[in-house]
Amino acid sequence: MSTVRDETMALLRALGMTTIFGNPGSTELPMFRDFPADFRYVMGLQESVVLGMADGYAQGSGRAALVNLHSSAGTGHALGNLFTAWKNQTPLVVTAGQQARSILPYEPFLYAERASEFPRPFVKWSCEPARGEDVPAAIHRAWAVAMEPPCGPTFVSIPIDDWERPATPCPPRTIHTHRLPAPEAIAACAADLAAARAPAIVVGAGAARDGAWEEIIALAQHHQARVWVAPMSARCAFPENHPLFAGFLTAGREAIVRQLAGHDMVLALGGPMHLYHVEGHGPHIADDTKVWMIGDNHVHAAWAPVGSAIVAQVDRAVAMLLNHPAPIRPAPPPRALPAALSDGGMRDAHVLRLLAALRTPDSIIVEEAPSSRGAMHDHLPIIAPDTFYTTASGGLGHGLPAAVGMALARPDAKVIAVLGDGSAMYAIQGLHAAAQWGANISFLIIKNGRYEALHNFGRQFGMQQVVGTHFPELDFVHLATGHGVAARRASDLARLEEALRWSLATPGPTLVEAVVD
Repeated sequence: MSTVRDETMALLRALGMTTIFGNPGSTELPMFRDFPADFRYVMGLQESVVLGMADGYAQGSGRAALVNLHSSAGTGHALGNLFTAWKNQTPLVVTAGQQARSILPYEPFLYAERASEFPRPFVKWSCEPARGEDVPAAIHRAWAVAMEPPCGPTFVSIPIDDWERPATPCPPRTIHTHRLPAPEAIAACAADLAAARAPAIVVGAGAARDGAWEEIIALAQHHQARVWVAPMSARCAFPENHPLFAGFLTAGREAIVRQLAGHDMVLALGGPMHLYHVEGHGPHIADDTKVWMIGDNHVHAAWAPVGSAIVAQVDRAVAMLLNHPAPIRPAPPPRALPAALSDGGMRDAHVLRLLAALRTPDSIIVEEAPSSRGAMHDHLPIIAPDTFYTTASGGLGHGLPAAVGMALARPDAKVIAVLGDGSAMYAIQGLHAAAQWGANISFLIIKNGRYEALHNFGRQFGMQQVVGTHFPELDFVHLATGHGVAARRASDLARLEEALRWSLATPGPTLVEAVVD
């Protein structure tokens, strides 16, 4: 008779989940007995790296990825990037080992107490099946819930002795999850758009997840509406070189009101428009401004402080909006361009301007350099769909492994990981997986020798010194070569150009350490 392992592997194959990301312990090894030849196992040298790689792979492929972790300790290590996957709305099925059922009453070594509760609230659904033979069905349900909008991670705890239990087949079922908006709601939104004097569109990560790039361009042109990027958006949903592109909203209440002044109608697509990072006061939007929000996450609709909401897929909703007429409006004035950079010195802005000049527009940027985000907005425009990814949670340690997962999901593309030196150290072990799999990644480390983001916040709080935040001793060339990745260092623009040209032209993983002022 087939075992739980046999039927689980057959189910995973049918679901297209033949790449497994993991860092196993003793309670997970029976899952991999007689590992199928058509599967691949991607090892991460720390569980947060495993979760980050799976996140990047799932976002790059558009399908749920499977993660296998050790019981409590391994799951605990992964929680930071599980939180990021939750905020990214990334579909993941996370499995973790558990000790044998027969010894669970005695609190055995390396067991998980209340295993299904541990990863909450950062999973959509979790369980430890009541019987071993229920494991395939639990994994199937976890996959279905992970893929149902709003997507997100799920969790299944599996006792070590379940894999050898007899089991019956668990064929996958077809589950359609597309959300169509109500025509009357779209008509009301379209009427407000048409009546507006100066409408604006705000795009969030959900618009990119729903593949609404072309539809949003058409809608913006249809209404001559300026397009802003939502605060802290983790994806790109509109070309940043388009004449209607307006810039990036700041994650602060007063700033959003100020930036959207003059717009009497705002349509937020694919994510929260009012995402705040600092405390603010006063109104959330000007009194005479109407707000509509369209996205697949009902939670965003529930906590939005103002406006009306439609819970639906962005691409389908925008396509319906395009069927409604728009008045003839003059084109709004283009946004003011950033000030020109001087040629002296080597700041992060110089590094990102040079990268923009040398990279191809279809290369994929995976970014985790928080203190350089403003410079990136000014000097590294994203102009093609599905070419920018970052952490939606703000937690560090996601970008480097996510770039590895992205490269595995999209092997024909060049992935460029733009990382701060502090961010890179959260998950530096991910370089090992990049080397093992020959991932086509250019790692660009912007090295300023400290946690610059904390220094920026310290100045806001009136602090003259932020203790314990300097690390000038780090040597990323040696760290990279120690993991099997070729690397070069540059401390001036001439050497940086040479190093970047080498990295971008070299297949497989390479690293450039850019030492900035």
